[in-house]
Amino acid sequence: MTAPFSTTLTDGIAELVIDRPPVNALDAAGWHALADEIERIGRDPAARVIVIRAEGRGFCAGVDIKELDKHPEKIVSVNAGNYRTFKAVHRNPLPVIVAVHGFVLGGGIGITGAADIVVASEDASFGVPEVDRGAMGGGAHLQRLFPVQKVRMMYFTGEPIGAAEAYRLGAVERVVPREELRDAALAIARTIAAKSTAMIRLAKESLNGIEDGNLEDKYRWEQGFTLQAYSEKDSAETRRAFVEKRAARFEGKT
Repeated sequence: MTAPFSTTLTDGIAELVIDRPPVNALDAAGWHALADEIERIGRDPAARVIVIRAEGRGFCAGVDIKELDKHPEKIVSVNAGNYRTFKAVHRNPLPVIVAVHGFVLGGGIGITGAADIVVASEDASFGVPEVDRGAMGGGAHLQRLFPVQKVRMMYFTGEPIGAAEAYRLGAVERVVPREELRDAALAIARTIAAKSTAMIRLAKESLNGIEDGNLEDKYRWEQGFTLQAYSEKDSAETRRAFVEKRAARFEGKT
């Protein structure tokens, strides 16, 4: 199976590019492969900073809903792959810069919220359609980006917010035209790569240690509710409706 990403390493900058058309939604195997690769880069003595970006229409649409519609039992493996990927970013010994464009949804929020620095193109939008997909998760990482009430508004309504609003709220370091996104991320990466790798690694570990609460524990708590959600009839209906491109029909509602 071809990996849904590619990686290059130049002058200490590891550039990981997600590329799984049409919307960069990863299946269970893809999430585990992504986690493996991010962990591997963190162990590479030649790497000093990581840039994660994507090709195509948007950064990442999250999990492959079509796979879960056919194989709902894979939710356990998907959950594990998500958990490992987000942890690999957040707990990586190297700083991770994420450059996002277009849609940033579900698992895309997890990657972005776990990162150290976020750069966005002007067309980027951030959202968590989990409730409309019969799942949970993403709130912990979204809350690392946005204030509590904004997170709840986004979560309950499924409504995304744009790059300008994300910048206003402090989630994004820089907003640039789409064609300048990669260069903007690499410029920050070069500044970091030029510094002492030993000092930067210590800084990353120390900053993680002073955060309020354990991000991975919070996300693990959420994942328990995803499993509970999958026991509900409404969860299966939301996935079926998504695949069939129609509005979901819930019992007792018209």
